[in-house]
Amino acid sequence: MKKNSCLTILLIVLILSPPSAVSARSGRNSGLDRIRHIVVIYLENHSFDNLYGLFAGADGLANAPEETMRQTDREGRVYTALPRTLNTAKKPPVPDDRFPSDLPNRPFEISQYVPIDRKIGDPLHRFYQHQAQINGGRMDRFVAESNAGGLTMGYYDGRKLPLWEYAKKYTLADRFFQAAFGGSLLNHFWLICACTPRHDHPPPELTAVLNEKGELIKDGVYTPDGYAVNTIQTMQVPHDPKITDPRRLLPPQTFPTIGDRLSEKNISWAWYSGGWNDAIAGHADKSFQYHHQPFAYFARYAEGTRERAEHLKDEADFLEAIEKGTLPAVSFYKPIGAYSEHPGYADLMAGENRAFEVIRKIERSRLWRNAVIFVSYDEYGGFWDHVPPPPGDRWGPGSRVPAIIISPFAKRGYVDRTVYDSTSILRLIETRFGLKPLGERDAKANDLLNALDL
Repeated sequence: MKKNSCLTILLIVLILSPPSAVSARSGRNSGLDRIRHIVVIYLENHSFDNLYGLFAGADGLANAPEETMRQTDREGRVYTALPRTLNTAKKPPVPDDRFPSDLPNRPFEISQYVPIDRKIGDPLHRFYQHQAQINGGRMDRFVAESNAGGLTMGYYDGRKLPLWEYAKKYTLADRFFQAAFGGSLLNHFWLICACTPRHDHPPPELTAVLNEKGELIKDGVYTPDGYAVNTIQTMQVPHDPKITDPRRLLPPQTFPTIGDRLSEKNISWAWYSGGWNDAIAGHADKSFQYHHQPFAYFARYAEGTRERAEHLKDEADFLEAIEKGTLPAVSFYKPIGAYSEHPGYADLMAGENRAFEVIRKIERSRLWRNAVIFVSYDEYGGFWDHVPPPPGDRWGPGSRVPAIIISPFAKRGYVDRTVYDSTSILRLIETRFGLKPLGERDAKANDLLNALDL
């Protein structure tokens, strides 16, 4: 009787467990419990071709169809040469004389003209313009919809970058797409909630206007139905103290996040950000980016809450936790702007070196044997990529971005051609810990397990 009772209880537990929890213990996922630490390093603003277009074995520049490399203007006419590369640090942008004025209409190597450790312009990367650049999958209007001229067609010889060695040693995903069109704010939201922030009563002056065909007439922060798709800071602390008009700030959000899901299961997690302590103390570093702190936009993590104190932390806390071997089960690490690799206010090499140092610290710690480190970029930064995104919804996916999976469990010297997007990170976390999906997109996303040998 006792044996039968135990079997009955076990069957009940399996029946009542959510499918993701069951799959985490069976079948292809049977080794998932070996993963005790998932670390997400979220860098900034580079397309796959921009950094890894020369990576051997990946779908890079050598595979780009000629028609995607030949850029056209808004009327579909092929440029005879790329427009002048512009320096967007100047207002209005001016020609960047470091680049030739007559670059051919095709991709070019940036470091032929500007050293890899020097700053370049910051190409436009906004919600509606990104969709126009993709142009129905033709990928031929990146220049036409840019504010930086021909710069958007530039790429780097990534073999000079520190993280390239990790991509060679472990797994590089060459079909990983940013979850949403456009820029950083929206893609940080999609990383943590697979959702788009909204305002029930958006100010008209901040709202986009579209024609009957859905084409952009006037750009704005908000869609006509109130979703925030371009950069805006939170009404909560911290935000830039120079913004005093509350109409120019986003009200607190209440969507469920991956942090909420983890907390519901008593699974430890934290978002670590460079410069966070200074920002909440009211003296933020000049390169601190308020809109790169997605949890700070949510009412649950408002100033003074227990959840904020427990889960939103500084980079110094991250490095200390690595040193002591006390990282939570899930860690998100966001470098401060100067080390984020964001064109315009960061140089690429400084960010690469910082990320490399962090990964090396984890490799040398006692955490390493049970860790999976995931390095990716929030969005394309306005740079061209030749691979059209897969079908999705009104929000995305957008352009292809680099993604490297680093772990004792990662496949060695492997290029993963599975189709992923930023919500695949959520799906991996959900699969590992048996969490309920946040929405339809993450529920259907591939969960990155193809990159691992468990």
